[in-house]
Amino acid sequence: MTAWTDDRGMTMREDGLRGLMQPWSMTVNRFIEHAARWHGDREVVSFRDDGVVERTDYAGIRRDAARLSNALLAHGVAPGDRVATLAMNSGAHLAAWYGIAGIGAVCHTLNPRFSEDQLAWIIDHAGDRMLMADGAFAEMAGQLARRCPSIEKLLLFTPPQGESSGQLVEDFSAGHSDECAWGGFDEELAAGLCYTSGTTGDPKGVLYSHRSNVLHTLFTLQPDALNLSARDVVMPIVPMYHANAWGLAFSAPAVGTRLVMPGSRLDGATLFERMRDEGVTFAAAVPTAWLGLLDYLEAHDERLPALSRVVVGGAAMSEQLLRRLDARGIEAIAAWGMTELSPVGGVSAPLPATAAMTSEERIASRLKQGRVPFGVDMRIVDENGAPLPHDGVAAGALQMRGPAVAAGGSVAKIGGSQR
Repeated sequence: MTAWTDDRGMTMREDGLRGLMQPWSMTVNRFIEHAARWHGDREVVSFRDDGVVERTDYAGIRRDAARLSNALLAHGVAPGDRVATLAMNSGAHLAAWYGIAGIGAVCHTLNPRFSEDQLAWIIDHAGDRMLMADGAFAEMAGQLARRCPSIEKLLLFTPPQGESSGQLVEDFSAGHSDECAWGGFDEELAAGLCYTSGTTGDPKGVLYSHRSNVLHTLFTLQPDALNLSARDVVMPIVPMYHANAWGLAFSAPAVGTRLVMPGSRLDGATLFERMRDEGVTFAAAVPTAWLGLLDYLEAHDERLPALSRVVVGGAAMSEQLLRRLDARGIEAIAAWGMTELSPVGGVSAPLPATAAMTSEERIASRLKQGRVPFGVDMRIVDENGAPLPHDGVAAGALQMRGPAVAAGGSVAKIGGSQR
């Protein structure tokens, strides 16, 4: 995939009549501030690896994020500094996202499935100043902190499983105010950093801006995309280090969904129990997670009556998987994307003509990677860069454009051991 730029909207003209709308910067702290004010009592449930089930709400997430922001500021973290996380989905991880980005620092989510050598290279390339990790990853995080000179401090979201020199985030934030003046900076500043290994050579870093994250969230909330609402109970099985949990860490607070963080145990039995007990209505995961859940449901003749919609992404959805989900009364939505797209690039939503299709034609249509939502554009070109027809026959190089599409990967070093 290559960037496909469009400069038509980039020239500022002074001879036109300017609008009179209020200035309102599109920074990601707006999401959690909105959620805390208007959906403050909506629950955020986290299943921790140590067996603890934490229950808070959006007001609590905002409070914890603000305390962390103030602690980071006291430590000297400044706009543009990178703070890394090595963690699974949890309310504490979510609060860290907003606490880091709210002060203009960059939340850099690390993939714990990478090797230690890869992670050390990535941390050095990004120039991360701090590392926050789950207790389950404390040993790995400690090794990385010792190995990477740029890391000044190691923090842990949960108690370590074994010896660790890390300080608990809760203790690091203790005593700091739960009010913080977030935002006030350029919406084009970097808010998040994610490295993708789906490329040639070393992993490439994709720097998301505040503006791109806000716009991507609005794209994905369209009815023909993820279509979330405050009535939903959302379980992001896809991890937060995987392209922003496909944007759910922003879109769920944006509309005030109840949020259920499943933790690292993603076997079929555990997913079933947690979905059943929490009344999950919407979830997103790769095909292997859905296959494990379906194996359990079929073996025990169980159903999940509340679960009405699931997104299948990360790999193509097979016809067998689609039919098995349909048989359990679960609508499966195929989605396609890339880290460089923030990540949603296409969603298989029905068109008016779908109603006239036979059942087999509808199955075939739903297995396609879908249509682009507003805010994303794509085309294919030949070896000379000339556009090819969108006819289902021509094949060429894919080009993408949009305000949440990366202009290019970070080939040059982002940071480094500069402090």
